[in-house]
Amino acid sequence: MPNKFIIMHKGDNCATSLEEIEQGDLLKFKDDSITIKQKIPLGHKFALNKIKKGEKIIKYGQIIGIATEDIAIGDWIHTQNITSHYLEEVAQ
Repeated sequence: MPNKFIIMHKGDNCATSLEEIEQGDLLKFKDDSITIKQKIPLGHKFALNKIKKGEKIIKYGQIIGIATEDIAIGDWIHTQNITSHYLEEVAQ
């Protein structure tokens, strides 16, 4: 069975879904597993590890945003809990 997600870079703290992933799905990750907390639409991200409010979201080995709240392992990462890193850079 093919993976339901892809990790773009070894330093990423999120994965991207390759299909819709249902809430409660258990996904194998390294030597452990991740329980998905919300439905993850195709192409959307979910957390591979705990991400605290204010920490950077890393995808492709690059900063793609800042967490606006604590994000648990398996949580959907989307507009409800991330803000643009670009906006932070512009404000400085």
